[in-house]
Amino acid sequence: VQLAESGGGWVQTGGSLRLSCAASGSISSFDNIVWYRQIPGKQRELIAASSIESGTNYADSVKGRFTFSRDNAKDTVSLQMNSLKPEDTAVYYCSAQRGRLKYWGQGTLVTVSS
Repeated sequence: VQLAESGGGWVQTGGSLRLSCAASGSISSFDNIVWYRQIPGKQRELIAASSIESGTNYADSVKGRFTFSRDNAKDTVSLQMNSLKPEDTAVYYCSAQRGRLKYWGQGTLVTVSS
């Protein structure tokens, strides 16, 4: 299974970006799909997680601003990010788990500044 993120880039404070994560296989086969982000020198942070059992949950830092969505027909998940802040600057990763196996994308850089 391969995951490929896209959509990162530079955006002004208050702007929006939409990240996508395309899977090489059916996303319906995954137990859960998660968006993480990592600021250099800091721990990876879980920001949005989606599963059939638990629905979608968000970290407090992004709740109300970020929205997770999935397109099963295209085997793609997306993260709509609105009202972006400089502290949202990070490398964003998607991850998918099937049983005991966890897959990662290569990450996409998001930079927010004025």
